[in-house]
Amino acid sequence: MTRDPYTVLGVAKSASADEIKKAYRRQAKKFHPDQNKTDPKAKEKFAEANTAYEILGDDKKKAQFDRGEIDAEGKPRGFEGFGAGGPGGGFRRQAGPGGFEHFEFNMGGGPRGAGGAAGFDPSDLFEGLFGGARPRPGSRGPRPTPKGDDVGGSVTVSLEQAALGGDTRVLMPSGRTLEVKIPAGIEDGKQIRLKGQGNPSPLGGEAGDAIITVKIARHPFFKVEGRDLRLDLPITLYEAALGGKVEARTLTGAVELQVPPNSSSGRVLRLRGKGLPAAGGAPAGDLLASLKITLPESPDPELEDLMRRWRDQKPYRPRDV
Repeated sequence: MTRDPYTVLGVAKSASADEIKKAYRRQAKKFHPDQNKTDPKAKEKFAEANTAYEILGDDKKKAQFDRGEIDAEGKPRGFEGFGAGGPGGGFRRQAGPGGFEHFEFNMGGGPRGAGGAAGFDPSDLFEGLFGGARPRPGSRGPRPTPKGDDVGGSVTVSLEQAALGGDTRVLMPSGRTLEVKIPAGIEDGKQIRLKGQGNPSPLGGEAGDAIITVKIARHPFFKVEGRDLRLDLPITLYEAALGGKVEARTLTGAVELQVPPNSSSGRVLRLRGKGLPAAGGAPAGDLLASLKITLPESPDPELEDLMRRWRDQKPYRPRDV
């Protein structure tokens, strides 16, 4: 028999959503099978904690459980909530002729007709509990059984993985680990839907989906701007003055880039198609390399002497202030 979810997580009925989440995480960490390989009961306790959190971690299900509408497994209860007859309503069970039993529903508040209380059709009760499995006269058929709730999760991937795609794993709030295929060229904040990986339907219908939000980790060299990538490209003073071929990083390896003569810091060179790929055959973004003139780390007397001659003999005004 499944235990009361409040008892499983060790929280009071007045516990807040944050307290319930913290209690679940403590239980999940304590009984996770990977941490308790020699304890055969750990897997059972871990699953029990997951079941408890699927109810208490969902505001709607928690309210249903508190009202007695669902049990500790999330399944709808039977007719325990109806009384055995009386002024307030309920149903009566009577012996009939030939040994048959007669059940009579009474919801209170008026005379009973053939279907129970005045204006009440017992089929409405069944439809509310079991998703409308009983078709109404003139209808096309039974209403579809409601599917389970969707669940959300998130995963952080590298910029290279977002660009090139690949498989990864994501740990869901319930403790389950799912395999996720990252499509090439996915953008930060996009979502992936995994069919049937959400919560099961309490009425036996289709399971819900898992909706995974993809986050792209910050990269040490590239900055993402839409589908374009920006890169600071250090160059020497003589490369800036004379021009030449230099190596530039890309997501797929280094390439040669031609620096034009007399290039200043901040000049942007564009490498077409070296940014992030796009889905559906659309053109990939570009790599925008911003030149950054870098002096030697150690002081150089010859360079200092040359700069003094330039300052004295060939001054120029890069700033107009």
